[in-house]
Amino acid sequence: MRALLLRQKQVFLFIVAGGLSAVVEIGSFKLFSIYLPQMLPQEQNFYGIHYPFSNILSTTCGILFNYFLSIWFVFERGKHSKKREFLYFMVVSFISTILSLSFFQVFYSYIFKDNINLIFYTLSPEMISKIAAILLVSILNYSVKKKIIFNG
Repeated sequence: MRALLLRQKQVFLFIVAGGLSAVVEIGSFKLFSIYLPQMLPQEQNFYGIHYPFSNILSTTCGILFNYFLSIWFVFERGKHSKKREFLYFMVVSFISTILSLSFFQVFYSYIFKDNINLIFYTLSPEMISKIAAILLVSILNYSVKKKIIFNG
């Protein structure tokens, strides 16, 4: 029973940490997607890839924020050294970034074409695509981080 409660607590903390990291990632994506196209006009469509640098930079911000939340609040230290743990985290995050960018491109190019009006805020297709990509990848992230990285 205790193990089940601890596991539920860990899942809850992972969701909170992921939510906060998503806020950092989405917020920084919004900023980057507004200001980078002013400096790099091809940012909106870079050889058919929409907002590549905004995505990469915002995902990096979210990953680093999530790493610190994960080691402070969510997972116990695993059997790996801190350096190896960080390396594994970054490798998994790199793969997750590729997946997230791929999902974003599919969502933005083919699925989300219109704004969603939430009365107090309107979500653009790029923001909806970013949120959907984050949600999909976060499920994979928890499993991999729990089983491989923080497997103490």
